[in-house]
Amino acid sequence: MRVRLGSGQWAAWAFLAPVVVYLVVFYAYPLYRNVELSLRNYTVRSFVRGDAPFAGFDNYLKVFDDPAFGPALWHTVVFTVVSLVFQFTIGLALALFFVRNFPLSATLRALFLVPWLLPLIVSASTWTWLLNSESGVVNAALGVVGLGPVNWLTSPDWSLWSVTIANIWIGVPFNLVVLYSGLQAIPASVYEAAALDGANRRQRFWRITFPLLRPVSAITLLLGLVYTLKVFDIIWIMTRGGPSGSSTTFATWSYRLGFGNLVPSFGPGAAVGNLLIVAALVFGLVYVRTLHRRVP
Repeated sequence: MRVRLGSGQWAAWAFLAPVVVYLVVFYAYPLYRNVELSLRNYTVRSFVRGDAPFAGFDNYLKVFDDPAFGPALWHTVVFTVVSLVFQFTIGLALALFFVRNFPLSATLRALFLVPWLLPLIVSASTWTWLLNSESGVVNAALGVVGLGPVNWLTSPDWSLWSVTIANIWIGVPFNLVVLYSGLQAIPASVYEAAALDGANRRQRFWRITFPLLRPVSAITLLLGLVYTLKVFDIIWIMTRGGPSGSSTTFATWSYRLGFGNLVPSFGPGAAVGNLLIVAALVFGLVYVRTLHRRVP
């Protein structure tokens, strides 16, 4: 039995085809190649010739047994959690500030978007200059108030916090835009009714604003999590994961394994990258299941 497609169905498939091709070429195929890389023992020669022997999960075992695995995991967790907490908190505070209409509010919101619009290489280079130990503006300001200079980028105690500060600065505008849109969607009549019932500002925030903003907050945190897990540019430009691996995350470790050594380890590098993909996928599935449970 042959099924004939109508003109409307052909038009729908025609519009869908470019999206399918894009997803296959730029997402599905690279993901397949990364998984395939992680399951074979690739060298430079075998990578060119395409005859690498099958290694199974040996590359993943090498990654887990590597002494750098524990510190890289801890740095990734700290970098991600601290970035998300401060990006969301500052973004929400700014959204609550800008939700009140006042002169030049639109101009100020546009200025806050500048860090988000700048190329990451420009933002990272700017922060490298600001945190320079000898000629940085931050150390100059600390000297004015009588505090000694800090080796922000060259000290193992400060390098991770330095790249985290830069990442927070870049991510705040995204949180501001999304949370501001969520606040705009909350009806003003709800606040008016609460005010008539005698609720003060703090009670209105915790009983009205925060609960009604929860779906927007969840998607904001999820997108921020996925983005922060794969941050590479900022860390690599500012510290290259150093000194002594003190700011190495899974993203920079994966790149160093695959491309940063004289003898590249393509398989372990791909394995670390796949661990990041699995982490992002797990958190995404948790979010979807949580969201479905809240839908009546």
